[in-house]
Amino acid sequence: MTTLTALNALSPLDGRYGSKLDALRPLMSEYGFMHRRVQVELAWFEALGDAGLPEFAPLSAEERAHLAQVVANFSEADAAAIKAIEKVTNHDVKAVEYWIRGKADMGVAGVFKDFPRLQALGEFVHFACTSEDINNTSHALQLKVAREQVLLPALDKVCDTLKTMATQWAAQPMLSRTHGQTASPTTVGKEIANVLARLQIARSRIAAVPLRAKMNGAVGNYNAHLSAYPAVDWAAFSRRVVEEKLGLDFQDYSIQIEPHDYMAELFDAVARTNTILIDFARDVWGYISLGYFKQRLKAGEIGSSTMPHKVNPIDFENAEGNFGLANALLRHLAEKLPISRWQRDLTDSTVLRNMGVALGYSVLALASLQTGLGKLELNPENLDADLDNAWEVLAEPIQTVMRRYGIPGAYEKLKEASRGKTVRKEDLQALIQGLEIPAEDKARLLAMTPASYIGQAVALAQNI
Repeated sequence: MTTLTALNALSPLDGRYGSKLDALRPLMSEYGFMHRRVQVELAWFEALGDAGLPEFAPLSAEERAHLAQVVANFSEADAAAIKAIEKVTNHDVKAVEYWIRGKADMGVAGVFKDFPRLQALGEFVHFACTSEDINNTSHALQLKVAREQVLLPALDKVCDTLKTMATQWAAQPMLSRTHGQTASPTTVGKEIANVLARLQIARSRIAAVPLRAKMNGAVGNYNAHLSAYPAVDWAAFSRRVVEEKLGLDFQDYSIQIEPHDYMAELFDAVARTNTILIDFARDVWGYISLGYFKQRLKAGEIGSSTMPHKVNPIDFENAEGNFGLANALLRHLAEKLPISRWQRDLTDSTVLRNMGVALGYSVLALASLQTGLGKLELNPENLDADLDNAWEVLAEPIQTVMRRYGIPGAYEKLKEASRGKTVRKEDLQALIQGLEIPAEDKARLLAMTPASYIGQAVALAQNI
């Protein structure tokens, strides 16, 4: 078998971009999935000992510590051992069970091998569980750590950078371009603050999605549980395992699978965030093209194989492309996962294995965007020059002041003077001089320039 390398990897996430996803890989890979399965199986097993079952006395402090160490020290070698068992069982969750409890006829010693009482209790590993009790809970744990440790921190880095840029450039005037045409001026900082304000809301939506899990058996009714121990309140027991031991939200009602509605909500929230950042990446790309921003050079880099002068906005292009790939997967996940035929079908199983791919493209795009933002330098000369060539934008405040004082046809007069024409400062000032408005307002309009006509942009940028 060919050894996987960056050159022969089928996915660029494990190839070209592999080093950028080192933090996500141990959480969302097959290894990460196995790790969480082991955690869930052992949490359920330990909780059974605390349930008052006559055949299962509570675990000792030493036994509990051993189980905790199994989870904490779970390694790729352990995952490989489970995969070896799966080659025989052709069932991934059963392989985890055998790896924990041991299977002498398969030569599997199990993690209980040095604890005779645990070995004697081996039949309580995976007791009354269906595979989906373990899998759905493991998926929720994977998403929890990925959200907390990788996705949100990467998004927060971008937000922190945008906040710095918004306040740093709060007062730098910039010509707006509604419909691609010259429009009322703003400031660079205010435009960045607009994006940050959207991201802050989007981030809160991602963070607020409850991660749910169910542990209620083959069709969600605790059938097997009650057949063995009819006096136990299994719903309350399962809730304690999910909420207290695993830190997730309990799903009361389900078929064999957890309905995945929370996943759809989470993936939609991430996709909406990515869409905001696609919008931003395209805008920055355009501002670089206009010369509003320059990009810091890196020694040895080449922008074009034939045009030596080029410094391309590749980080923003890379971010846009990867956000798009992420959204294609996230939206399929969100649309497909809540659908299951009758009480169970397996179409969700293979799709769920791509959660890490979807989040991987999101994290990769965030990294590219962060790199691009770090290269930006403001070009105030170009920003100021554009404003100085756009005196027509002052038609708006002039006609608005005229309307205040009831001058008939104010809008139409300014439309006639400015629409589709090259408007000079002298022409506007001559028009203002002839207005029958109070001297104070006339002086204010005469002092106004495109660069000063920015409303509350500075305060809005500084207060973000």
